[in-house]
Amino acid sequence: MPSTDNDVVLVGLGQMGSVFAHAFLREGHTVHPVNRETDADALAERVPEPAICMVAVGEADLDGVLETLPESWRSRVGLLQNELLPPTWEKHGISDPTVAVVWFEKKATIATKVILPTPVAGPEAALISRSLLRIGVGAEMVEDDALLPALVAKNLYILVANCAGLETGGTVGDLFENHRPLVDAVAGEVLAIQKALVGRPLGNESEILRIVERAVASDPEHGAKGRSAPARLKRAIAQAEEHDIDVPKLKALAEAHLI
Repeated sequence: MPSTDNDVVLVGLGQMGSVFAHAFLREGHTVHPVNRETDADALAERVPEPAICMVAVGEADLDGVLETLPESWRSRVGLLQNELLPPTWEKHGISDPTVAVVWFEKKATIATKVILPTPVAGPEAALISRSLLRIGVGAEMVEDDALLPALVAKNLYILVANCAGLETGGTVGDLFENHRPLVDAVAGEVLAIQKALVGRPLGNESEILRIVERAVASDPEHGAKGRSAPARLKRAIAQAEEHDIDVPKLKALAEAHLI
């Protein structure tokens, strides 16, 4: 049976995947889940043209999933991972995905917690925005030229909180209020890395910083150091070295915390 605009493919059934599955189902879509055991090629034969193929795997698994994604789904990709930038999908030949810059979290022990409305850009931005709003998760469609600053703002928030949080622990509110020299030093190095990774200007950097500040003010009790912090710091330093960027503060944090 040919697929229809009612069909949604969802790759990854973790915490984020569960939120999007709920959202799509509430919006009236038929959700076709894909996990590690699923024969994606066989499913693509049955559902060749879904409204969207939402990839909800973790950052570490994203490259492998995009590399092997069935051809008929590649023009219908939706992405939501942290640390996303255009080269992340462009290197896999994906030119125009729908991207949700997720500003909510979902863990096994907590309900969905919204920090800021989630900006969504791309061909199926309306579908994702409607679906998230259906379950009470704030979302807003944005123009394509607003996507890069939105992505960088989320990356900056996560990387500053995680990397600087290795030093301070505690909450993002405490980090940004009481450790500002550390925040500013890490933020400057992270922005330099982001600019090098993209290979073009990031847009309005003042607005990027304002988004980060709004996120901190919205949820000041959010933990600063996540379990992924060491891996994020190590990855940032590797990216800096690849692009010949001096990151003394990030390297000092890595040395101090044996990373």
